[in-house]
Amino acid sequence: MTGCVWDDLVGQTKATGYLRRAATSGAVSHAYLFVGPTGVGKSTAARALACALLCDDGGCGSCPVCRRIRSATHPDLHLFEPEGVAGYVIDQVRDLIRDIGMKPIEARYKVYILRDAGRLQGAAANAFLKTLEEPPGDVLIVLLANDFEDVLATIASRCHVVRFAPVPAGTARALVVERTGASDAEARAALAATDGVIPHAIEFLASPGRRNVRAAIIGTLKRLSVMDAHDVLQAARSLLSEVKAPVEEVRAMRAGELETAREFLSRGAVSEIEKRQKRELTARERDGITEIMSVTESWLRDCLVLAKGAPELVDNADAADATAEVAAGLSVPAALRALQAVRTARERIAYNVSPQLAVEAMLFDIQEVLKCPR
Repeated sequence: MTGCVWDDLVGQTKATGYLRRAATSGAVSHAYLFVGPTGVGKSTAARALACALLCDDGGCGSCPVCRRIRSATHPDLHLFEPEGVAGYVIDQVRDLIRDIGMKPIEARYKVYILRDAGRLQGAAANAFLKTLEEPPGDVLIVLLANDFEDVLATIASRCHVVRFAPVPAGTARALVVERTGASDAEARAALAATDGVIPHAIEFLASPGRRNVRAAIIGTLKRLSVMDAHDVLQAARSLLSEVKAPVEEVRAMRAGELETAREFLSRGAVSEIEKRQKRELTARERDGITEIMSVTESWLRDCLVLAKGAPELVDNADAADATAEVAAGLSVPAALRALQAVRTARERIAYNVSPQLAVEAMLFDIQEVLKCPR
């Protein structure tokens, strides 16, 4: 085993050592709960473990199997996340249980990765307990959660818990620079745009569409204080339209992969790939909306640290001039009100408020602060 799939994980020696030993010795559990804050590599570790099980070379990192797992296009890798406002819904879990009962399409195992395991509650959680405790022998289930306390005890007790430590900001930037050839400033901006998630930051730097979205967001924020109501509404529509461009990049790439699959796989297998690709595109579009919030939050945070006299903490160095101009007249309470507007927008979207309405309200709230910055 070369261990290449584990090289993507930085600062997680204890967690990756445990998982690598389990994979090498054939002692992988039927279910894991990966716990740690956003950006520490839980999803990356889950896919690395999938590579270690599905790859003939134990997770070489370079074969077609590993590449498809890393890009979430392998038919025996299944990614799930909450579909309901309050979390996972019962029908979603029933579909998951039904799918778990089917045989793998290509590999010896099937791997299921469930994000936001803290939102697996109530009837949906109860329906899943028996399957989580005793899945088929060719199934691995990995649950991901930011906080152990958010996960129901009945769920957590059926899993081997693996804890992931926070990754220091400097370490994260150094890895992004190493993997992409970007400057330290570019790596810092990419991490700020992706909530500190290293693989997402690397993907961000490789996507012209996503970098264009960031530029559009910052351009909107620079002009926000002088916009009228019509301009703000138009800006919100424009940003959400910009978000769809990177999604179309992925859609085009996945279309080619699907056509290749049609030549080699059964109709049922192709149908499963189509469903997974649809879920992926929905997730990508949601991630794009999240990046609007993340870039906005990082720019406002830059204003705050400049107002506090800490320029070394600025994340968006390429927007420093405009940021400094805003910060010069911005009080700390005002900056905190603007940041609260972003948190409110995130909460609204989490509760299925229209992204258009959430972004519009956020921009109007921030504009009010920028016009009255005291």
